[in-house]
Amino acid sequence: MAWPMSRLSLELVTMNLADLIAALPGATTITAHPDTPSGVEVTGVTHQADWVKPGEAFVAIKGARFDGHTFIEKAVESGAVAVIGEGLPADLPCPVPYVQVPVAREALADAAAAVMGYPSRAMQIVGITGTDGKTTTSAIARHVLRAGGLATGLLSTVGYELPDGILRQPPQHFTTPEAPQVQAILAEMADVRAQAAVVETSSHALSMDRVRAVEYDIAVWTNLTSEHLDFHKTMEGYFSAKAALVQRADKAVLNADDEWIDRLVELSDNYVTYSVEGRDADWQASDIVEGPNDLRFTVTSPAGEAQAVLPMIGRFNVANALAALAAADQVGLKLADSIAGLATFPGVAGRMEMVYRTSGQPRVIVDFAHTPPSLEKALDTVRVTTEGDLWVVLGSAGGPRDPSKRAPLGEAATRKADHAVFTEEDHRDTPLVDILEEMERGAREAGRDNFTSIGNRVEAIRYAVASAKPEDTVVLAGKGPEATLERDTETIEWDEMGQAVNALAERG
Repeated sequence: MAWPMSRLSLELVTMNLADLIAALPGATTITAHPDTPSGVEVTGVTHQADWVKPGEAFVAIKGARFDGHTFIEKAVESGAVAVIGEGLPADLPCPVPYVQVPVAREALADAAAAVMGYPSRAMQIVGITGTDGKTTTSAIARHVLRAGGLATGLLSTVGYELPDGILRQPPQHFTTPEAPQVQAILAEMADVRAQAAVVETSSHALSMDRVRAVEYDIAVWTNLTSEHLDFHKTMEGYFSAKAALVQRADKAVLNADDEWIDRLVELSDNYVTYSVEGRDADWQASDIVEGPNDLRFTVTSPAGEAQAVLPMIGRFNVANALAALAAADQVGLKLADSIAGLATFPGVAGRMEMVYRTSGQPRVIVDFAHTPPSLEKALDTVRVTTEGDLWVVLGSAGGPRDPSKRAPLGEAATRKADHAVFTEEDHRDTPLVDILEEMERGAREAGRDNFTSIGNRVEAIRYAVASAKPEDTVVLAGKGPEATLERDTETIEWDEMGQAVNALAERG
């Protein structure tokens, strides 16, 4: 795989295989062949046989459907100089050194960090996790740190940035890239002398060891609500996955308004708390004023008191800003510098992003809200500054991803908005009609009938924008900045903002 990063266009970093083995807990070499570990140089590591480049080590992972050991021959043909796995099957030859490890996924992360020179040690790492608010909090933290004078990188679900601020795209299909890509991105940041990096950290990344070898200095916890239970099975499992970040980091910034706070404070020896609901906390926001274009509030903290301005709408964004300010303080920034930086924050694509409109057109807002709690927050936020009716266009993910939230989404949409349009949102191989019926059921069981279902998202957006009055507001929820739409077995290019602009243009 061609990795479009300057890090890998430089002279390749090499590591002696014997040294790499020493860096992997419990690793032993078990195969006999002409090469000895001390005579083999490793230039990288991957678990995808298709991605192997000459000089790399191939990690054979036993998955639910495939055993990576069956791809050893292909990996070696592509130039793999060693194989790492939990045990070589007796019937498979291995013409290169085979390194046995207790857990292959852990070894993938550890090996990637070792070969890249442990880049997270070269900068302060701020990890941000939670169900809602991760991306916005990460973006605010990144901006505040840069405004405070620190060369800061960002790795988030929408891409990654070096301190130059240019958004780049890692390989698709991962909420967080796999361990070798994470380490390569951090290494590129280290190469350009980044002083800090903000890493949006998902529960999947933590559970699957994608960020295992990232050495976090500060963990920021936004909140925890029902999500990804298809993967974690229970809320307890979901909590445990995310809480691992708090346990691993040297310091923590914890949301005192979250119902899990009592459990969280037991996991960290060095933490501060924040609250926007008046609870006893180290960092507090009060006197919140919601304007048509910004939020104003008072910050009270161990670093002092200040008047803050955030150029965003949505009261819930005060919590995101407060978390970012507390994190910046933990990094070492002065409160005055952080407050000044906050006032120049440009916003986040697909998060309460307003579409340009001309006179006589309804206000259209693109937002990523895709869980019942986040949808309620988004609609409550928009309602405050909506003169007429409030419309919402939304769908729900297909496949095994949290089917239990489809009916609650339908209920929340029809309760909080005057008109709801149910449509597609990455339904994948799940029949779209089944998803729409579940959303309709949630609305009907709540006694609501203010909805219509239009399967094609383009048509759904056109319908809502064309039907809305000039004084109305239309919220397009669920897709935000995502660049693809998964429809049946097809993945198509998608631009939610572009669809909104087209719908307004057609309306005239």
